[in-house]
Parts: sequence; structure tokens; C-alpha cells
Amino acid sequence: MSYTPPKVWKWNPGNGGKFASINKPTAGATQDKELPVGKHPFQLYSLATPNGVKVTVMLEELLALGHTGAEYDAWLIKINEGDQFGSGFVEVNPNSKIPALMDRSGETPQRVFESGAILLYLAEKFGAFLPTDHATRTECLSWLFWQMGSAPYLGGGFGHFYAYAPEKIEYCIDRFAMEAKRQLDVLDQRLADNAYLAGDDYTIADMAVWSWYGQLVLGRLYDAAEFLDVASYTNVVAWAEKIDARPAVKRGRMVNRAFGEPETQLHERHDASDFDTKTQDKIAPKE
Repeated sequence: MSYTPPKVWKWNPGNGGKFASINKPTAGATQDKELPVGKHPFQLYSLATPNGVKVTVMLEELLALGHTGAEYDAWLIKINEGDQFGSGFVEVNPNSKIPALMDRSGETPQRVFESGAILLYLAEKFGAFLPTDHATRTECLSWLFWQMGSAPYLGGGFGHFYAYAPEKIEYCIDRFAMEAKRQLDVLDQRLADNAYLAGDDYTIADMAVWSWYGQLVLGRLYDAAEFLDVASYTNVVAWAEKIDARPAVKRGRMVNRAFGEPETQLHERHDASDFDTKTQDKIAPKE
């Protein structure tokens, strides 16, 4: 069926598919709801989507290096229930998207939003996972921003139309599948001659890209691994598996995870010992 766009677009609240209840064309808080604050310098408000995983992986990697100042409380934001539109969350991120971070280590709390900005902020604050050599640093940041620019094509484009749209539209799926595969090919060619995206060392660029494309080739996003023939991108698969084996990455994937197998979930994280507690109430706390 052909569609002729109207002269002036108007929002149809019932035409958004799976996420119709939380998407709208306006910004700002819809409810008064303060955010909880824990005991650590960093307060993270998030969900273990690819963008959220970037930050919990980074924090766990910093702690694994011995940066005790990176201790954090991670609070679950239930986006399907509209937590991101609470007044407290909007104060931290006016864009109402996870993840959002408050750094309370200084005299004045500092908000940081957008996952790439959070990675860069933490890397600069702790002097880790960001090369100091100017050329390599530039390469790292280029790949970080490549991911930030390309994710909408994978998540909002391919993922939406392939997995979430109320009806399958061939043109849309073909368009974004083509772009997703082109991006995988970009990565595969880069990783053919480099251990990591910026060169020899693991950096925030790898954390950002792995959370999306690494998990895609590992079969964790959209049930689309076979459809996109991800196994053919052998360099990406090898790189993804190498990062996936890191203990800090395994921990980071669990934090703020409220879906999947219960043993993969840690709804909130307030101490490193939370990962050692295997009771059901701790792993997937009751409401």
C-alpha cells in the first residue's frame, strides 16, 4: 500500500509498534520522581541495552585496573515503564535516554549524558583506556564517534524494522540490512590488520563498538545473526569473542540487566560483592 505524507506531520500515538507507549515527539518530565543516590562517587542510572553496557563495562574495567575511585552505584531505569521521563532523570539527561551518570566526587556534582561522552569523561578522569599518543588517541576517538554515528542505523534502523516494527516492510529492512552489513565490513577490514580498533591496545572505542556490533555477531541482538550472515565477518567475530572473555566485560553485561536468564541479571549494583551473591533475590530482586 502506497503512502502519501501529509503536508504537516501529526503524531499518531498508536502507530509506534513495541515502543509506542514510551515514544512521543516532545521532551521533558512527565512525572515528579526523584532519583535514588547511593554511597559511591558515581551514580549510574541505566539499563543493560548496548548503550548502557558500554558504561558498566568501562566502570568494571576501571575497577579491575585498581581505580577504586570508580566505585559506583547502578540503578535500574525501566524504560518500558517510563522511568526516563521522571523529573530526576530528566535533570541528569534532558534527552531522557539511558545511560545517565552523576559524578559526585567533587564539590559540585557533574552530570554526564550520552554513552560516548560518559566513556570519554571516565577515560580522561582516570587516565585509562584512551591513548596518550596524539595519533593513536585521534584514531581511538574516530572509532568512538563512528560508533555513535552508526548505531542509529543498526538499532533505530535495522533493529527497529527487522525486530520491532508493527509490520515488516521490505524496503526498510533491505535498506538498513545493507547498511548494517556495510558497517560490519568496515570493521572486518579494520580488524584484519589490527588487534583492536585503535591499534594494539584495548580502548573505549572497543567498548563502545563491541556493545553493539560485538554483541550482534555473538548472536545477542535482534535474533539477526543468521539473517545478516555475521559468521562471514571472521575478524569481527574473533575480536568480539576476545573482548567477551574479559572478566570485567562479563560483569558489566550483568549490571542493570532485567531480561534474559536469571543468572545473567544484576538489577542493581552497589558493591563488587553483589556479583558473588547467587541467590535469586539478589540476582533478580522481587518488586
